[in-house]
Amino acid sequence: MKKINVNNLKVDEQLLNFVNEEIIPGTNINTENFWSGFEKALNKLTPINKKLLEKREIIQRQIDSWHLENKDSSFDKDKYLKFLKSINYIVDEKEDFKISTSNVDEEITSIAGPQLVVPVDNARYALNAANARWGSLYDALYGTDVIPGKSGNAFDPGRAKKVVKYVREFLDRSIPIENESWSEINKIQIDEEELVFFNNKKKQKLKNKNQFVGFTGDKDDPNSILLKNNHLHIDIIIDPKNSIGKNDKANISNIIIESAISTIIDNEDSVAAVDSSDKVNCYRNWLGLMKGNLETEVKKDGKKFIRRLSPDRRYFSPNGSEIILHGRALLLNRNVGHLMTNPAIILNDGSEIPEGIMDAFISTLCALHDFKNKKNSRKNSVYIVKPKMHGPEEVEFTNNIFGEVEKVLGIPKYSIKVGIMDEERRTTVNLKECIRKVKERVVFINTGFLDRTGDEIHTSFEAGPMIFKGDMKKSSWLNTYEDWNVDIGLSCGFSGKAQIGKGMWAMPDRMSDMMQQKVGHPNAGANCAWVPSPTAATLHVIHYHQLNVFKKQSELKSRKKAKLENILIIPKSERPNWQVENINKELENNAQGILGYVVRWIDQGVGCSKVPNVNNIGLMEDRATLRISSQHMANWLHHKICTKDQVMETLKKMAAIVDKQNSGDKNYLPMAPNFDKSLAFTAACNLIFQGREQPSGYTEPLLHKIRLEKKISH
Repeated sequence: MKKINVNNLKVDEQLLNFVNEEIIPGTNINTENFWSGFEKALNKLTPINKKLLEKREIIQRQIDSWHLENKDSSFDKDKYLKFLKSINYIVDEKEDFKISTSNVDEEITSIAGPQLVVPVDNARYALNAANARWGSLYDALYGTDVIPGKSGNAFDPGRAKKVVKYVREFLDRSIPIENESWSEINKIQIDEEELVFFNNKKKQKLKNKNQFVGFTGDKDDPNSILLKNNHLHIDIIIDPKNSIGKNDKANISNIIIESAISTIIDNEDSVAAVDSSDKVNCYRNWLGLMKGNLETEVKKDGKKFIRRLSPDRRYFSPNGSEIILHGRALLLNRNVGHLMTNPAIILNDGSEIPEGIMDAFISTLCALHDFKNKKNSRKNSVYIVKPKMHGPEEVEFTNNIFGEVEKVLGIPKYSIKVGIMDEERRTTVNLKECIRKVKERVVFINTGFLDRTGDEIHTSFEAGPMIFKGDMKKSSWLNTYEDWNVDIGLSCGFSGKAQIGKGMWAMPDRMSDMMQQKVGHPNAGANCAWVPSPTAATLHVIHYHQLNVFKKQSELKSRKKAKLENILIIPKSERPNWQVENINKELENNAQGILGYVVRWIDQGVGCSKVPNVNNIGLMEDRATLRISSQHMANWLHHKICTKDQVMETLKKMAAIVDKQNSGDKNYLPMAPNFDKSLAFTAACNLIFQGREQPSGYTEPLLHKIRLEKKISH
């Protein structure tokens, strides 16, 4: 990579040209002033970054030593708590407070609903996710297993009838008509400013007339009817000429509902960005989203077309005035954490730039275009989700990074809003004090079972062998952690001001199961929860019509609070007496997930994959799931639940299976039988056999190193 000297920085030529020629024009930013201010900020921030990472390692060594020293005695939770406080792992909790974040868009403050997470390096996926603000409920139900039975390529009238029945029942619950069912109406009109439903000559109105908020077409013959429930819109499309509408009693041809209210455009766990060219690709897609001009060619069903951002949606209100609704999800940018560096910029001392600092500056610089055109935020805010922070000091450091970005770019203080990923144990146990550090800019806290479990394993690595992965979801620490996150958020005044989020549904093909289980998220007081696809968002939003999350949050404020001591219950097995068969199954399950994900990461640069598990069920895998599986195997290896030879034999066995599962991919490089020549297989082995020594158990250092080797070799 050719480097250009810019002040005391050596900047990759591709990145430099991208910033100077594509981002800065149109922002009123002076190029020389930007690079000068950026360098000064780096000189100030980088040493702090290094010290915080050193502190992580010091604390981890202290915890390891404590477990080793107390190995032969029964676990004393009071002694353990006292120890964690003595090393400042748990800090003193100060007085109560409320967050004071201002200029926040309504998608965060007052609309509860699904949240997508999508890799920024794939323009098609990013556009699909941004456009997933609105989705067809008919299509989502017809194409998934929510409606039992499978459909072939030909249209299935019987299945379509079941879909219509499902939707009419949904409307009866969410937008009830007085003394009538949606299934019985045969015409919809607008009389004065009220909606009128006809069942032949019989006329009825909505139980709550305020749920009718708009329409298109004529009042006597509307093209669509816009309804609202729990701050969420439903657009009833009426078209007697449509193939569906002409066979419908009321000529309803489709139901379009607000779905993905917000979307996280991800630079972190779901992407494989290891050098300047990768980072420029990520930044360029984000820039296109902020400018509103991102587009990509899509090939579907043998046809090519250009995908762009959806326009806003326009309606008339009942009194005839114009209504404009946002056509896209509110976009949040997930930067990388504090750990990783990137060779895109070399500092004066010869070290690589901390990637999280680079992300903060460049993603915000891109967002200045949105401050003008308001394609995303209407409040002149840029939303950055910050992952992998360990405790209040690191959250405070993020606050300082954002403050420096605001100074250099000349934008008002607190223009950059922060989302806290509550996915590291030291952040969980100090969540209130973490929030205090960013109380003027916080808009989001989110529980992440995946990374949180990986950190749980690594933090308590020396405590003993961890329980089976499947048992983690039933463990005391996890259930308390989920409640704790909501309790702390509500006590800090998040309701109506900021998002309290829940984690991902990882099985995109199992929507029926999702509809049965994921209602638990809004019911737990979460006003957003992650879904893996636009279709999943369209289905999951039904849950937010079933209950008002803000009312639920009000109820939860008075419940008995979760206890810190229960979060500290370590998920280890006291007396492992497991059958060899069950141990082998667990090893195979872990190895399968690791190999299936890593082989695409290393060989193809794919950071988020739907990986078939040992039962051929497709699971969404990213670096967070990888962290759990690799740390789990490393932990069992360390505590002699299995041997190195046993693990290697399992890896080779599962590699052959993964090769077979990917046999239809023309770009796939098999791992077996020449394991020594496969960099992907080597990476998977390293993640396990060197897992104990990895900082906080993260997978990025090893993955980045070997992916760079792969790119150089090609």
